Amino acid sequence: MARPAGTSHAPRLLIVPGLHDSGPEHWQSWLQRLVPGSVRVVQDDWARPDLEGWSARIAQTLERAGPAPWIAAAHSFGCLALAHHVATRPGSPLRAVLLVAPADPARFGVEAALPQRALGPHATVVASRTDPWMSADRALHWGRLWGAHCLDLGDAGHINTEAGFGPLPLARRWVLAMGRRLARDQRPARRTVAEWSFAV
Repeated sequence: MARPAGTSHAPRLLIVPGLHDSGPEHWQSWLQRLVPGSVRVVQDDWARPDLEGWSARIAQTLERAGPAPWIAAAHSFGCLALAHHVATRPGSPLRAVLLVAPADPARFGVEAALPQRALGPHATVVASRTDPWMSADRALHWGRLWGAHCLDLGDAGHINTEAGFGPLPLARRWVLAMGRRLARDQRPARRTVAEWSFAV
């Protein structure tokens, strides 16, 4: 639904954790504390990786949070739930997604349920060469399928607290850059002199 002329919403951040949630020292929790107005997806059962259920909870969280252009930062199985959400809900308000250390869908038997095409929103996949949950080659393969910009962090484990993340400045820079980009995209295009003359 179109907004009334002259109104706009600032981009907001959605945090999408993986299995067992992200603890207080995890980069997702660090990022949430840094970005005012962030919203976190809370699953009913953090120990049960239910792709469709987790995807539906993302939709419910966005609906409750209210209208805005949203950007999302996901980790591990949360990346798979987020990709599923974007692919199955074309009306989603998500405009950009950051997928950090996605878990291998083959480990959960959900490959067939995931999109095999570009997701649509601006997407970035961040992978690690020493991630026990998915090899870098597999992560980058899925990233290419999803039309994502792909980054290889090298020896970074699962890019979680145990691997030393902690603060993840890359994620903060991405959120700030995407927020500025989306805010710029919302501005009405400048009219040319000819257009203004015609309107008068």
